[in-house]
Amino acid sequence: MRKQKYNIGILGSTGAVGREMIGILYSRRFAVGEIRAFSSDRSAGTEIPFGRDTVISRTVTDGAFDGLDIVLGAASSDVARRYADEIVGSGAVFIDNSSAFRARDDVPLIIPEINADDTKAHHGIISNPNCSTAITLTAVAPLHMISPIVSMTVTTFQAVSGAGVAGIDQLENELSGNEVNRPAFPYRIAHNVIPCIGSVLPDGYTDEEMKMQYEGGKILHAPSLTVSCTCVRVPVVRCHSVSVCVRTERPITADEAYSAIAAAHGCITANDTANGIYPMPLTAHERDSVYVGRIRRDLTDYNALDLFICGDQLRKGAALNAVQIAEILTK
Repeated sequence: MRKQKYNIGILGSTGAVGREMIGILYSRRFAVGEIRAFSSDRSAGTEIPFGRDTVISRTVTDGAFDGLDIVLGAASSDVARRYADEIVGSGAVFIDNSSAFRARDDVPLIIPEINADDTKAHHGIISNPNCSTAITLTAVAPLHMISPIVSMTVTTFQAVSGAGVAGIDQLENELSGNEVNRPAFPYRIAHNVIPCIGSVLPDGYTDEEMKMQYEGGKILHAPSLTVSCTCVRVPVVRCHSVSVCVRTERPITADEAYSAIAAAHGCITANDTANGIYPMPLTAHERDSVYVGRIRRDLTDYNALDLFICGDQLRKGAALNAVQIAEILTK
C-alpha cells in the first residue's frame, strides 16, 4: 500500500473514539485524500472537526466503502461484524477497535511498539487490543525483552469515558446534582468506585478482566502467559490507570526495569516518588505516551516487580493505536 494520498473511512465517527481518530489523523499529518465519516441514522449529519475543516457523518449505504484504502472501526462489535466483509470486499483494510475479531487466529492483534511485524499476516482485518491491554503491555513489554514475563496480577482503574459519552455525562450530572436519565453504570459513580466492569463469567471474573489474559499472550507471543485481573471503574473523566505485578523468568532489578522502560518507544518514566513524581491521569491526559512509575521489587516474589501505569485510553488505548497501525500499512 504505497500511495501519495489514502482514502480513509471512520466507522462510528461520532463517538468519543471516532472523533479522536479523526483528530489524530489530522495532528499526525496522515496523508489523507478523502475522509468518510460513518455513523448511525440518529447521528447522521453531525459535523466533526478535521483541522480547520469539518467532516459530515453519514449512514452506511450500498457501495459506501468503495474506493477507500483503510477503514478505522470505532463502533460496537455487532456493527464491526455487520460491515467487515463489505469493507474487505471493497478492497480496504479494516483496522477495528472492537473486540469482534481479536481472538481469531487469522486476524493480527497489534500494538505497534511491540509486534508491528504481525501486520504482515493480515487478510484484510487487523484488530486493536482492549484499551487497558494496550496501555499495560506498552509499559511491560520492555521487561519481556529482558526476561520473558510468566504472569501478571493487574488492577485497572478505568475512567468513565471508557463507557463513552454516556459515562462522562453520568459523572458530570451527578457532580452537578442533575438528574441522570440514561445512566451508563449500575450505581452512582461520583464519589464512588465500582469494582466490576463487563459481564460476569461463571468463574467470577468478567469478560473485561479476561481480555488481558487472551490478548496479552497473543501480542507478546507468550501463549503460556497467565494474567489475573480486576477491573474497577473510577470517577475520572479520562485516562486509565493500572497497578501491575509482573513476574519474569529471572529477576529484573528496579534499575534494569527503569532503564529499559525509559528507552522504550511509547513510554515515559515518572518514577521519583520521593519528589512526588509518579503517573497520574492528569499527567497522561491527551498524551500519546504511557507513563510508568512506582517501579519497585515485589515483596512477595523475588522474580516480580510492581509498577503503576497511566495512559490516555482514548488515544493509546484506542484511536492512536489504530492510526499507528494505519501508518505501518502505508510506510
